[in-house]
Amino acid sequence: MSLSDKVTEMGAWGLENGHRALLAVTGGRFPKRVLGMQTLELHTIGRSSGRRRSTMLTAPLFSADRVVVVASKGGHSDNPDWFKNLAANPDVEITVDEVTTPWTAKAATTEEKADLWPQIVKSYRGYDGYQKRTDRDIPVVICTPR
Repeated sequence: MSLSDKVTEMGAWGLENGHRALLAVTGGRFPKRVLGMQTLELHTIGRSSGRRRSTMLTAPLFSADRVVVVASKGGHSDNPDWFKNLAANPDVEITVDEVTTPWTAKAATTEEKADLWPQIVKSYRGYDGYQKRTDRDIPVVICTPR
């Protein structure tokens, strides 16, 4: 693993666990949004373990009928585990404001990503930098209610 990937993983770990700690300390009241994006907890089923896994994420595009998340991992050279899990089992759950609902997740097609990417980058410009930092095509995930 490259030094850049190690730093990216440490940063992602710090952000996720810091987010969880803030939610615990504030009784779930803060933070509701990060960098202008809706915060959420994505629950997947581990592709190897079969166990429920949870990840704190932000959604640059969020509505009652569609949630879009980006598997950026901060520009890491590999896709995040949560993405690998939902690729194996697209039945996920999303928790927002302590309410958990069932969703179906799928990686956006090339055409869907091309349509969504300008909106995603408008919501948070950092995603464009993440894409430039890595050779992999960062997946965009579209979740729809089940």
